[in-house]
Amino acid sequence: MQAEQLKNLVIESLENLKAKDISVIDVRDRTSVTDYMVLACGNSSRHVKSLADSVLKDAREQGVRTGNVEGEGGSDWILLDLGDVVLHVMMPATREFYDLERLWRDAPDLGAAGSE
Repeated sequence: MQAEQLKNLVIESLENLKAKDISVIDVRDRTSVTDYMVLACGNSSRHVKSLADSVLKDAREQGVRTGNVEGEGGSDWILLDLGDVVLHVMMPATREFYDLERLWRDAPDLGAAGSE
């Protein structure tokens, strides 16, 4: 699956479970680790886990080899490494505290829809 298709699959999966504040950052010209970083918020730790689980399930159903999952045990932040897309699902306060968008402020922010 191409990076663009994977990004769209992640966004769709997040939207289906009512993720909040979805943001896509294009980091292709900034790092070789991944192409896109997707950030989203959940309403509770349980919602954060459900969002990450849904993306993981949908990706696997499409044949995507999934990498590491960090922070699964009732955490306020779960990172899901899908290769070309790295997903960060967080509680709003955690997202505000770490402010990953600021760290990548020079990278193009593709907004909620992730369209270019």
